[in-house]
Amino acid sequence: MPTEILMPALSPTMEDGTLAKWLVNEGDSVAAGDLIAEIETDKATMEFEASDDGVIGKLLVDAGTEGIKVNTPIALLLGESEKAEVIKADAPMPSPAARTATATTEDKTPLARDAATTAPRAPTDDGGARILASPLARRIAAEKGLDLGRINGSGPRGRIVRADLEGATARPAPQPRSAAVERPAPASMPAGPDAESIMAIYAERAYSELPLDGMRKTIAARLTEAKQTIPHFYLRRDIRLDALLAFRAQFNRQLEKRGVKLSVNDFIIKACALALQQVPAANAVWAGDRILRLVASDVAVAVAIEGGLFTPVLRDAETKTLGQLSAEMKDLAARARDKKLAPNEYQGGSFAISNLGMFGIDSFDAVINPPHGAILAVGAGVKKAVVTDDGQIEPATVMSATLSVDHRVIDGAVGAELLAAIKENLENPMAMLA
Repeated sequence: MPTEILMPALSPTMEDGTLAKWLVNEGDSVAAGDLIAEIETDKATMEFEASDDGVIGKLLVDAGTEGIKVNTPIALLLGESEKAEVIKADAPMPSPAARTATATTEDKTPLARDAATTAPRAPTDDGGARILASPLARRIAAEKGLDLGRINGSGPRGRIVRADLEGATARPAPQPRSAAVERPAPASMPAGPDAESIMAIYAERAYSELPLDGMRKTIAARLTEAKQTIPHFYLRRDIRLDALLAFRAQFNRQLEKRGVKLSVNDFIIKACALALQQVPAANAVWAGDRILRLVASDVAVAVAIEGGLFTPVLRDAETKTLGQLSAEMKDLAARARDKKLAPNEYQGGSFAISNLGMFGIDSFDAVINPPHGAILAVGAGVKKAVVTDDGQIEPATVMSATLSVDHRVIDGAVGAELLAAIKENLENPMAMLA
């Protein structure tokens, strides 16, 4: 009997994924450990290996299919004595969720459907005449003058979705807007209007629609969770960079022959890692019904990529030299942009750094990445006139730093102590080498 190859769970939180690319074809022989596909999770593209020897009998899911649930059959593997004919008649199909994802993927061209010639839709599971259709599909059908009863739905249980109507006959003259749209807007909008309500508002305006990929869905969910459930408070300090910039220039001249060039961000990572050791009460995460206080300084650093961001984690950062941190950060950032990070490389940590200084941002407030206890928002170094301790005015390069803190994990005094330690480390960079 053919063996089902199932959609793998490539991370502890993965519920579904995209089959980005098949690396084999039907009829190919594979051995355990051979790469057979590339799977996109919400954060990374990972290679998927065969777990058994055999012959690829059938590929059940097309490359590019999104939203495939974990443990959904994606291919069939034949044993040595099995023939491909045994699977042609009753090969298992992907789950309804996977089929729906295929139908609604934006880069697939929907099949043209004409309301007058489309086969009758599948009967509903309640045996009645009720038409299963999404609210958006009903609105589009009303605007085009289409009969939903004569359209086949590609969604679960024959449900009609937008993609089923996109290739239908040209719309007639605009229909009168419904009374629901004509009504004056209420004095206050609900906290979270649904997609149908938003799209109705912009129904007469030109726009392009961008589907949410797994990464953007995850970012939206996690940051909504963060702002709704984490009691943020913010601490701000100005940090003088003159000593650090001079020390960095001297250090880089000495390291030039070895091909090492340290960035200001490398020093910030080191300063934060040491500060977490100096203020151990701040090296903690929220674990639902308890606080976990970590021993090592595992520092996450936000890396912007196309369509979102990663926060790769530099583990045991307090024990590493600036050169080691610089090399590791460059490697993690490069693989993050290629979506080649493994889940253990971007999950975990107790603290994060988000640096927008290279974009010219003077200061900003970062959103805590759960379950971290804090995140440091770093702005650009700006030339300013500062007053010294003896009352003299002199020019200085000053960087604004804002610490966003989860008050469930870190109290105000502890957060202030942590930010003061970060400032002290950055303003006395030679001490970080001790």
